[in-house]
Amino acid sequence: MMKKVHIKKNDQVVVISGPKDGDKAIQGKQGKVLTVFPKTGKVIVEGVAFVTKHMKARRQGQQGGIFQKERAIDASNVMLVCPKCNKATRVSRRKEEIVREDGSKKTKTIRVCKKCGADID
Repeated sequence: MMKKVHIKKNDQVVVISGPKDGDKAIQGKQGKVLTVFPKTGKVIVEGVAFVTKHMKARRQGQQGGIFQKERAIDASNVMLVCPKCNKATRVSRRKEEIVREDGSKKTKTIRVCKKCGADID
């Protein structure tokens, strides 16, 4: 089942709550969304939550070692930052009707900032 995610790729977000394991250090950090996983309802935010990965060299000349990698956090733990008012905000949706050249109509859903009312995308 696909979950409805209010975040898209390349959105600027702020972390409002840490993950279940209690990493309070990421709370309040801002970053850009790198990947969205709608099936699981998770997002990867640039420079926010890290996991340590031990990698073995697989080919000759490849470097092995311990690496830091961004990990997924739940989409409910992040809040969108409005590009206009620059504040963390909840997202509402507005349907807009577009009339094409041939006369047919199409509806488009637009995300709207709840604080300033500006269109987000």
